[in-house]
Amino acid sequence: MYLVKKIAQIVLGLGLTFTGITHLGPNRTEFRAQVPTVLKNYADFVVLASGVAEILLGLGLIIAWKFRVQIGWAVALFFVAILWGNISQFVNGVDAFGLNSDRARATRLLFQPLLVIWALWSTGAWQVWRARR
Repeated sequence: MYLVKKIAQIVLGLGLTFTGITHLGPNRTEFRAQVPTVLKNYADFVVLASGVAEILLGLGLIIAWKFRVQIGWAVALFFVAILWGNISQFVNGVDAFGLNSDRARATRLLFQPLLVIWALWSTGAWQVWRARR
């Protein structure tokens, strides 16, 4: 099970790192479409900042194994924080990344909790928290 968790953590780290890099370049416009309307005047900053955060969190998952529990919680909180943007995209009917229907945008929302679970499970953060109780 340890190896499966480690592989899952590394895969999540690679995914976050890759996605963060695309925030800074080729998909920047698409990511701006997901920024909540209340932050529309700061959309570019939000996209760049979240991209940098994703890169750092992703690299942390890959190379900072000693701090995996803390990074797992940080990644989970990050996924909760960006849920706001996904909800905004759904509520406002904004097309981006091929999500061009309410059904597609709603389906994406259902996967956000799975990302939180993935971060907590693969890093052992959930297990450590349960053991402390």
